[in-house]
Amino acid sequence: MNPMDMFKDLGKLQETLRDSQQKLAALRVTGTAGGDMVSITINGTAEALSVKISPEAVDPADIEMLEDLVLAAFRDANTKLKDTLTQEMGSMGLPKGMFGT
Repeated sequence: MNPMDMFKDLGKLQETLRDSQQKLAALRVTGTAGGDMVSITINGTAEALSVKISPEAVDPADIEMLEDLVLAAFRDANTKLKDTLTQEMGSMGLPKGMFGT
């Protein structure tokens, strides 16, 4: 194989990865729990961006339920993120599993 061809391919791969990183930073998914009483929005790198809790979800006598709802919403957001990343990778021609999906 010609070493120059390898460098060309490497340059294309770097450009593809750079584009992918930008898309990940801009990607937003929201997970919900408890009939939308709790929602968490994360970006493409699974960084939590916002948490919304409706007043009905707050019961001082049952903090454990609220904790469970927050955890469930975060898990839902992560599942949606993995599904979205799998679709995005296919459309960009990237190999499956590249971002842990």
